[in-house]
Amino acid sequence: MDENLVKYGQENFSLPHDVIALPTGGRFYKSKKKSVKVGYLTAADENLLMSNASDLVTQLIRSKLYEPDLKSDELMQGDIEAILIFLRNTAFGPEYRVNLTDPDTGNKFEVTILLDELDIRKPEVEPDDNGFYSTVLPKSEVAVKLKPLSSKELNDIGELVKSYPAGRIAPRITWTLQKQIVEVNGIKEQGEINKFITSMPISDSKYVREFLDKNEPRLDLVKSVYTPSGKKIDVNINFGVEFFRVFF
Repeated sequence: MDENLVKYGQENFSLPHDVIALPTGGRFYKSKKKSVKVGYLTAADENLLMSNASDLVTQLIRSKLYEPDLKSDELMQGDIEAILIFLRNTAFGPEYRVNLTDPDTGNKFEVTILLDELDIRKPEVEPDDNGFYSTVLPKSEVAVKLKPLSSKELNDIGELVKSYPAGRIAPRITWTLQKQIVEVNGIKEQGEINKFITSMPISDSKYVREFLDKNEPRLDLVKSVYTPSGKKIDVNINFGVEFFRVFF
C-alpha cells in the first residue's frame, strides 16, 4: 500500500470518518484512548477488497485508522475486530450471511446474523493501570502478571515461525509465553522469566492461554442459531477474506 496514502489518512481528520468505541477501553495503550477515528470504506478501497492481498485486514486497518498517536499494529485483537465490524456495517450493512450444514440431516441452509447486535464479552478479571492481569498459576502456584498481545507482537511471532529452519519445530508457544508473562513472583527480568517458562507445567501454560482468551476485552463473535431440524448450534464469525469479498 502507498505509505503516503496511509499517512494522509491518519493526519487528515477532515476525511469522512466516525468515532468508534474500543472494547478494550484503551487500557492497554500508552495514550489510553477509549475511542478512535475510523474512516469509511470508499470506492478506491474496492481495489484492495478485490485484490488477492494476503494482508487485507492489516492494510484496511492501517489506511482507515485516523489516529497519529496510535499505530494500527499497536491495536489489540478485540479493537481490530470492532473496527472491521464498523467498516463492513457502514459499507455493506450489518447482515452477515453464513452457509451451514444441518448436522442431523446433512442438508445445507443459510442463516443471517446481524453484526450490529454483537456484544462485548464481560471479563472476569480487570487489568491494572499498566494493562497487566494478576493471577496465580494453578499447578506451580506461582504468582504472575500477564498481558494480552498486540497485533504487532502476534505478527512478529508469526514471522519468527516462518523463518525457522525447515524440518525443525518452531517454539511458538514458548515465544508467545515470553511476551505474555511480564512478571513471576515479583521478578521482572526477562532472563529469569524465560527460565521459569522452560520448566512451566503444561497445565499452567494452558491456563495462561485460557485466562487471557477469557479476560481480554473483545466482541463476542459466537452466535447461536437453529437448524431447519430444530437443533441449536453455534456459529463463529471470522474475519477471513470472504468477510468483505463476499459482496464482489
